[in-house]
Amino acid sequence: MKKKLEKKELEEYKKLITKSKNEIIDSLDHIAADTKKSQKDAAGDISGYTFHMADVATDTYDREFALGMASNERELLYELDDALKRIEDGTFGICEDCKSLISKNRLKALPYARLCLACQEKKEKK
Repeated sequence: MKKKLEKKELEEYKKLITKSKNEIIDSLDHIAADTKKSQKDAAGDISGYTFHMADVATDTYDREFALGMASNERELLYELDDALKRIEDGTFGICEDCKSLISKNRLKALPYARLCLACQEKKEKK
């Protein structure tokens, strides 16, 4: 069994990771733009009428939901950046626990995976 991925394979994963990063950055930009709008601006209401409490609650929930998603996206962005660093230092695709190669199917699904499936399952059982 080989202990490292081929250079060609690493380039493909690098493209996949970079594409994912760009999509997340675009998503974060949209979330930031949407949460900056006030409820009045979002509704297109320029009158001075007060809002119904249910409308304010819905708006607050939507903002909190969007900010929660942004937080998750930032964490994923960190993981993708770290995967790019592992590509550069030659440790990408190698399980951090057992040091065996992580399956290609797993890396295609989760290009930032640090553990092989067996080690991930052990970790989740703990």
